[in-house]
Amino acid sequence: MNPYETDKLLAEYLLFHYGSAAEVLPWKGGPVAALDFPARCIRECLDVASLPAGACALDVGCAVGRATFELARHCSVVIGIDYSVRFVEAAGILARDGALPYRRTDEGEISTPLLAEVPQGIPRERASFEQGDAHDLRESLGSFDVVLAANLIDRLRDPRRFLARTPALVRAGGQLVITSPYTWLQEYTPPDHWLGGFAEDGSPLTTLEGLTRALSDHFTLVGTKELPFLIREHARKYQWSVAQASIWRRK
Repeated sequence: MNPYETDKLLAEYLLFHYGSAAEVLPWKGGPVAALDFPARCIRECLDVASLPAGACALDVGCAVGRATFELARHCSVVIGIDYSVRFVEAAGILARDGALPYRRTDEGEISTPLLAEVPQGIPRERASFEQGDAHDLRESLGSFDVVLAANLIDRLRDPRRFLARTPALVRAGGQLVITSPYTWLQEYTPPDHWLGGFAEDGSPLTTLEGLTRALSDHFTLVGTKELPFLIREHARKYQWSVAQASIWRRK
């Protein structure tokens, strides 16, 4: 089974996207700067001032939708797409109802009931969600002022195929934001499809260099940011990672 269709991953991602600091990290001295990652992707990477009136956005690999809702603070229409049916169903319920109950794993079979809630003030009606494959996005999507791909590329079997589609997805002057910890694993991406993380002609090739090769004909690299994030598995086990955000402007 695709792990992203399991109860375990659904609950972990609802907590990752919507959990409060106390719900995610009750430990003193913990990495609080790594909390609220989906919202920080928008807050720290999006150039809000340059958005046109009535801007529209696309969130590819939206998971359970928090960044999609954050984009709705600034864009009139936002589409979130994810490969996981379970994730898209959860995001759709959050768009409709504003809240979704789930259970956080604490230890073994012990769990705590929690409620994922879309933050107050976000116009949820601007966001819609659909299941889709980043390798084969429907042609009728059109183009957008903002495209976000958060922690997606190193979970695709052929990330270059997705990147080849981005010039058609982003309008002239529009923004493309890609974040990733660059965790290249053979079970997701065959090594010959990795964008970086290997030696080429005796020198290391980084993923950012690979992204630049794939995108520079159509995009200008505006800058990069380091975005730590924290995923809680249970009360005493966490995944602490640092995504690099690369921010691009369509030529």
